[in-house]
Amino acid sequence: MANLETKYLGITLKNPIIVSSSGLTNSAEKIGKLVDAGVGAVVLKSLFEEQINHEINSAIYKGEGFDYPEAADYVKGYTRDNSVGDYLKVIKETKAKYDIPVIASINCFSSNEWVDFAQQIQEAGADAIELNVFVLNTDKNSDPQVYEQLYVDVVESVSKVVSIPVSIKLGSYFSNLVNVVNRLSVSGAKGVVLFNRFYEPDIDIEKMTLTSAEVLSTAADMRRTLRWVAITSDKIKNIDISASTGVHDGAAVVKQLLAGATSVQTCSAVYKNGPSVITKMLSDVEQWMDAKGFGSIEEFRGKMSYGNIDSPAVYERAQFMKYFSSYE
Repeated sequence: MANLETKYLGITLKNPIIVSSSGLTNSAEKIGKLVDAGVGAVVLKSLFEEQINHEINSAIYKGEGFDYPEAADYVKGYTRDNSVGDYLKVIKETKAKYDIPVIASINCFSSNEWVDFAQQIQEAGADAIELNVFVLNTDKNSDPQVYEQLYVDVVESVSKVVSIPVSIKLGSYFSNLVNVVNRLSVSGAKGVVLFNRFYEPDIDIEKMTLTSAEVLSTAADMRRTLRWVAITSDKIKNIDISASTGVHDGAAVVKQLLAGATSVQTCSAVYKNGPSVITKMLSDVEQWMDAKGFGSIEEFRGKMSYGNIDSPAVYERAQFMKYFSSYE
């Protein structure tokens, strides 16, 4: 039987499939269903500083007319502690019930909060931390390096205060992604997740209002990730890459592993098909490995990465001319 064991962030996973940060992983009960389906690890739903602040402001607003000034400070501290406490409780419950790696996820905008949350998460028993960072640079006069340095600074500050491995989930909005990943690899990050799936706006042309674009990914969304997994896994050797977005079946898992990923993250496929899709993915990967004669993932990981194919420029190709020149 094929051995699906892999290592990600120095942690041994029984297989490379991770359910990414989402509502699917916000309670031990939900995670239990993923464990039953065979998942290799989970990334907990992100702890958002912004959400905590919103809860604080709502609580203060509802308590309008406090008789003494210290009341607002008390409400702030109580609400924050409760929000963080609930998150830490999920970590503890999950680790107590299930024998799988639990990766916590935090999304902050205050440097001191990143550090404080990370320390508490480690104490609660998380196996690793995934930093959910995104800064949309819209300043035409800004220096891209200043924007990119923000990511490096967050990784460095968190890595200095925890001993568990730290990864960072990135978007694709970089002028030189390989350079950014390289800088992160020497700044404390043990892994990067390519790519984050963000809220995207859409326009309702009848009502002329802004709406949300499709939230869930499709299988076609994997194409961008595949290119950059293949390139970065070959060029940056001292960091693990987890492939995310568009992983909907076993074939997608195999493709990302061939490109050089050490793990894959799925979410939309589980929302659409339920946890059983994980079981099907694993079965498909095993069948493919058996058919190809591979006994372990290490035997084929990266075989189709940038540096391991005859024409690596294929991963750099951006124009369709070669493929559609005969179409009229």
